Amino acid sequence: MNIGAALSILQREFPAVSVSKIRFLEDQGLVTPHRTPAGYRTYSQADVERLRFALTAQRDSFLPLKVIRERLADLDAGAGSAQAPAPGARVVTEDGELVGAQGRTRMTAAQLAEAADCPTEQVEVLAAAGLITADAGSKYPAGAIEIVRLAGQLAEHGIEARHLRSVRTAAERELDLIDQLVAPARSVRSGPSSAASRAKAHSLASDLAETFNALHTALIRAGIDRLQ
Repeated sequence: MNIGAALSILQREFPAVSVSKIRFLEDQGLVTPHRTPAGYRTYSQADVERLRFALTAQRDSFLPLKVIRERLADLDAGAGSAQAPAPGARVVTEDGELVGAQGRTRMTAAQLAEAADCPTEQVEVLAAAGLITADAGSKYPAGAIEIVRLAGQLAEHGIEARHLRSVRTAAERELDLIDQLVAPARSVRSGPSSAASRAKAHSLASDLAETFNALHTALIRAGIDRLQ
């Protein structure tokens, strides 16, 4: 099937998924669609299942791409223990209990550190650098898990939180631009079209974020090529 047909299947379960998201996951090595002689991508049912696995793992368990890639590799190798996270897979709660995206997703610094498998001090350093932000109750959102994990991977190479402030600033500028672009759709506050407008705004914002992410990756790779 072509990418549009694959997208149509996935959108039944993941309404916000986009062509750019699929291409991003391909770029990250999670799926390798066949290429026709003309260069067009064609997807098998197995490719769609790999994409569903990755999207479910991100949505329900907030797994980083590295872990998802490792689990897919286990499946490719025939490891029976590698299974896709079930809907409602667990993350973390105020009580230290793990819950999924459908449950509570606010956590203390200690619970965030446990979920990200890092020292609490690392969470505090990232918070001080403005890379993660707690609410008025000193609780962090579940999305902070991925930030802490990625920052930890960079820290292994000597990149400290202070070095990442420019990354945060660039992300905030991109977010401001996305906000301006989706504002008209999000501004519909009442009436039968309000819910549809908000859904459209969210979908557009997700698509733009993935495109920004893909562009950032392409720019970095082009820069690496110049270093060789």
